[in-house]
Amino acid sequence: MENLDSDLLRTFLAVAQAGSVTDGASRIHRSQSATSIQIKRLEAILGRPVFERHGRGVELSEAGRKLLPIAQDVTARLDAALRDVSQRVLSGKLRLAIPDDHGRTKLAEIIAAFTQHHPKVELDVTCALSTKFPDALKRGALDLAIYEVEHPKQHEEVLFKDPTCWAASAHKNFHDDESLPVALFDHACWWRDAAIASLEARASPYRVVYSSQSVSGVIAAVEAGIAVGLLGQSSLHKGLAVASESLGFGSTPASKLVMAANGSTNAEPQAAMKEAIRTAFLIKA
Repeated sequence: MENLDSDLLRTFLAVAQAGSVTDGASRIHRSQSATSIQIKRLEAILGRPVFERHGRGVELSEAGRKLLPIAQDVTARLDAALRDVSQRVLSGKLRLAIPDDHGRTKLAEIIAAFTQHHPKVELDVTCALSTKFPDALKRGALDLAIYEVEHPKQHEEVLFKDPTCWAASAHKNFHDDESLPVALFDHACWWRDAAIASLEARASPYRVVYSSQSVSGVIAAVEAGIAVGLLGQSSLHKGLAVASESLGFGSTPASKLVMAANGSTNAEPQAAMKEAIRTAFLIKA
């Protein structure tokens, strides 16, 4: 009987985190063919597929979902053992920024996982609106940041994709022959631009009745029944309903939550934090 190799588990995690064999291969600095061979070998050992293939990449199978926490635990323990035995302790300062709306649910999980393994690294964490994060990275004011974009650039690693839709209160009906009340973000960002473009394409009267700096503010207005708003599908709950088709809206773009670094010299703390972030959002997905 063959044994599970930690190298196979690391390849499995890289592909799972990236959502495709090609992107996973680049993360572990292997060719696509070598990575595919390792995944096939892992599946041969397990006797079950760990991924389900689709046109855009791969997603975890039932066996893959069972293997995921085991692979994360095994590789984390091996990394910790290497640090303890070799006395390679990461130190320094890392400046991290994460969006306020995502930070509420993910920040504690990310920091807890990171500090457990790297207690000597000093963290300077910003949890705020993310529109200024890319500029802060360019200026060197941040080392690592998470933010939302419509079209990721080459240096931006996609953590999570969230289709958008026009949402309304489940208890409120708006009619397409009225001037549609709308809730928008009150700052310049791609969310506001996408909403206005969608409204203009609809070619019907609308009025902005509510503005907010945050997703939670837009959700509150929609939930109260005073307006419709462009939201990510992950933000919907039983009190909200998709209203895009009924109100005559066309398709809207997906939001991509991305991670980017400024390329500073503290490469090892950056790499460790990236892994903690990937793990947190992989569990979410």
